[in-house]
Amino acid sequence: MDGVIKSIFTFILIVEFIIGNLGNSFIVLVNCIDWVKRRKISLVDQILIALAISRISLVWSIFGSWCVSVFFPALFATEKLLRMLTNIWTVTNHFSVWLAPILGTFYFLKIANFSNSIFLYLKWRVKKVVLVLLLVTLVLLFLNILLINIHINASINGYRGNMTCSSASCNFIRFSRAIALTSTVFVLIPFTLSLATFLLLSFSLWKHHKKMQHTVKGYRDVSTKAHRGVMQTVITFLLLYAVFLLTFFISIWTSVRLKENQIIILSEMMGLAYPSGHSCVLILGNKKLRQASLSVLWWLRYRFKHGEPSGHKEFRESS
Repeated sequence: MDGVIKSIFTFILIVEFIIGNLGNSFIVLVNCIDWVKRRKISLVDQILIALAISRISLVWSIFGSWCVSVFFPALFATEKLLRMLTNIWTVTNHFSVWLAPILGTFYFLKIANFSNSIFLYLKWRVKKVVLVLLLVTLVLLFLNILLINIHINASINGYRGNMTCSSASCNFIRFSRAIALTSTVFVLIPFTLSLATFLLLSFSLWKHHKKMQHTVKGYRDVSTKAHRGVMQTVITFLLLYAVFLLTFFISIWTSVRLKENQIIILSEMMGLAYPSGHSCVLILGNKKLRQASLSVLWWLRYRFKHGEPSGHKEFRESS
């Protein structure tokens, strides 16, 4: 039974890895092609490209860590690999969880309607707000890496001080808990920002309905659709983010049972659901990306039904 569960978890993990790479690569490709065509790129497309690249890196980081833990578990005891994998995961995970709330904040300032002077000040300076959030992100990243490396150094020194098998196992458990707890603190901040954005968008939509009851219906529908579209994206993001946060709590409270491969695979599988699933949400929630994805699906369907176009066949036969 354990073997069947492990196989199912492994299959889901590989599927999430493929979806994460394809979805985020598609976001980067479409926006870069549009950038080359137009010779300019909007702020939202820049954020999407950076977010997708960080997600691709995070997906590979999680998948690589899983491969090492399953096939080469002894390598985790080496200082260089432990430090490298932990720092790579910290950087990619930090940008992955922070760029999405920044994108949500951008949409919130563009779509929401408030007469508050502070909100209007921020709305007119949305680019500066994004830049300030990015600077805050970099400062928090520096603190995150600093704390993570302090835990790594403490773990390595503790391992060198006592080389027995039981002490090494306990030391690794304490290290895993410390990393998970530190990361949880840093990912809770963007989660709180996303939750605040969702609540403010909900309040803005309620005010919009109340204010526009006696205005032109077409205008009301356009604005309401914009509100609801962003809110659906934010809700899905929050749900995936909650699952992602759950992996940290699993790592903290079940690290005593790290030897059980099912828990390791379950944690990695839940961790991959966020960067992989959210890429699909971003594609469906963005008009340009959604149209591009439909064009690709239509082209694949045409090629599957009709095969290679006749022009290509004639060219290949004549050559």
